[in-house]
Amino acid sequence: MDGLVLGFYLLAALLGGFVSGFSGFAMGLVVSGVWLHIITPVETATLIAGYGLMTQGYGIWQLRRALRWKYVWPMTLGSAIGIPIGVMLLTYIDPAHLRVAVGVLLVIYTIYGLARPALKPINIGVRADVVIGLCNGVLGGLTGLGGVITTISCQWRGWPKDMQRAVFQPVLFAAFVVISVSLAAAGSVTGHTLQLYLLGAPFLLAGLWAGFRLYGKIDDELFRKSVLVLLLFSGISLIVSAVLLRGASSA
Repeated sequence: MDGLVLGFYLLAALLGGFVSGFSGFAMGLVVSGVWLHIITPVETATLIAGYGLMTQGYGIWQLRRALRWKYVWPMTLGSAIGIPIGVMLLTYIDPAHLRVAVGVLLVIYTIYGLARPALKPINIGVRADVVIGLCNGVLGGLTGLGGVITTISCQWRGWPKDMQRAVFQPVLFAAFVVISVSLAAAGSVTGHTLQLYLLGAPFLLAGLWAGFRLYGKIDDELFRKSVLVLLLFSGISLIVSAVLLRGASSA
């Protein structure tokens, strides 16, 4: 990896950390847009999972006083069950069609959410949270976006921004644990991957710190809109990746 390529790799790590520090998620969305052009998809997935443990662990520690485990455990349980189901379903479902469908739904939802004020808070029970976690895990296994549904469900409840993050970030952390263990068992953790991880870690941490500092200066409404914008980009990225995937398969 020459100096210019390494510079792009480290810049992506810095920006990914910043976005995660600010919003609590979407680090993978930011870095994959750069890393997939300079390192392999397996290395990208492995690094995102490894850095995800760092970003989510940092967020959990910073927001530890807002943690509400009675909301965390049902979604975590559902996600842990759903991720392997989603991975298994990849052999039966056309990934391009799925990405387009989910992407379109995300775009519609976020545009609607940005055009209207916050919805009236919804009360969601434990059983529903397990189902939400299950759907979140299945979607994560199918598309790699392991926190979308839990993030949206936290918005529906009308919680303050700290409480939202203190719920969906532990769920994301658990998802990254499952993914990291699976990738390690598959032999994806190599010496080169570890070298890249160590090189990017200081830049990711610097971005994470800066993003969290900015997060502390915004109110709940601006946080809600920021999350919606990131979900909008997630939806667009799914549609674009599906088109590219379809083009590559037909070439």
